[in-house]
Parts: sequence; C-alpha cells; structure tokens
Amino acid sequence: MLDSRMSTAKPMPEADAATLPFFEALSRQLLQVQRCTRCGASQLGERRCNQCRCDRLDWIAASGRARLYSFVVIHAAYHAAFPPPYNAAIVELEEGPRIYSNVIGCSDAQLRIDMPLHVVFEAQGGTWLPVFQPA
Repeated sequence: MLDSRMSTAKPMPEADAATLPFFEALSRQLLQVQRCTRCGASQLGERRCNQCRCDRLDWIAASGRARLYSFVVIHAAYHAAFPPPYNAAIVELEEGPRIYSNVIGCSDAQLRIDMPLHVVFEAQGGTWLPVFQPA
C-alpha cells in the first residue's frame, strides 16, 4: 500500500546537455530525433552516434508515426501519481529509435504488438510529453 503522504505529482524527466534539444522541442509540441551526419542513423539523446561513433549529430523532426514494440499493463500501485491500471509502452518511432511512453485512446485490452501509432502531446508538470494513440 502506498503511503498517503506521497506526492501525486508525476515525476518528470530531467534534461541534460545531450537531451536538452529534445525537451525544448517538446515544449513546442514537436518530436525530434538525432540523425548522424556521417552514416544517417537515428537515435535519441546521445553524445555520439551509436552506429559509427561520430560526434556530429543533428536534431530533426520525427514523422510522429510509430508502432507498438512492447508493453505491459501495470495493475499495482507503485506511485501515487500513477493509479492502476495503466500501460507502460516501448514505442518504436518510424525513424528507428525506441521511446518509453503510454498508449492512450484505446483500452489496454486493445493493445497489440506492432499496432500502428502516432504521437500526440500531453501537458504534464509544466511541459509537454509525447504519448501515442492508435493511428
């Protein structure tokens, strides 16, 4: 059982030097990924390319299209800000990177691996976070 004194405020991710452009784009309701200028690989929040180790990475707008890579439905109360049940999803962006998020706009029973999704933005804690809904 959760302590009733626990905060119901959702814990928010913190930006660092490698992820600041990602979070700044979210403030404009824009999803971005990094693209390596040498090999073209896409990723999120790194200082070097995960493929060729190049340190020249550009931030580009993502299409917003994705697919459900994996998910779990949480039925236990681990934090007061997340009353169960809710889903925790790994979403694979069309550009390749995977992102942790939630799927909204359908019941948890309707979730299926590989289902097509698209990004929408949800206001939380004074910022916008990417969540996904069925395409």
